[in-house]
Amino acid sequence: MFIRKPKDLRDYGSWAMITGSTNGIGRALAFELASKGLNLVCVGRNPTKLESTAAEIHHKFGERIMIRNITLDFVKSGPNEISSAIDHGIQGLDIGLLVNNVGIAHAYPRFFHEIEQELLETMIRENVEAVIWVTRAVISEMMKKKKGAIVNIGSGSSVTVSSYPLFTLYAASKAFMATFSRSIDLEYQNYGIDVQCQV
Repeated sequence: MFIRKPKDLRDYGSWAMITGSTNGIGRALAFELASKGLNLVCVGRNPTKLESTAAEIHHKFGERIMIRNITLDFVKSGPNEISSAIDHGIQGLDIGLLVNNVGIAHAYPRFFHEIEQELLETMIRENVEAVIWVTRAVISEMMKKKKGAIVNIGSGSSVTVSSYPLFTLYAASKAFMATFSRSIDLEYQNYGIDVQCQV
């Protein structure tokens, strides 16, 4: 930071889209991106939390930051519903940055066979499928304008250790995120789209 000027993320476009934007890392990123002057598309399953987050961002940064909320439950929605909701939600917007943040892990270490089927399905839908369908919905618009950035939120569990027992599916889903990120980064370099997996 002392050697070179930080990149102006608005060069990619005036809007940033964040999944899982009402809690934790996603919420923190929403505030950080708003502080950089980016307008926000906030995606979450709870409309009350989305409205509360938007109100707090407006209170802190003023009405100059435009915010559009998309209420979407990745667990209960299939590929067509996700694609349709994202397409409709970003229509007419210059989406320059996509942050695939939504994800879930179980609360404490457990053997794989002990985890309920419903929780396993939830983890697969949120940690793997959501990033596929959201990225697919957004990347075509980035291709048209030949610029964009995608930041996928990964985990050290997939890169800093050789295995991560008792959190097996979580670590495997984040390994997917790392490989997915590296691969699409290479695929779309000629379209001016930068892709990172942050751990």
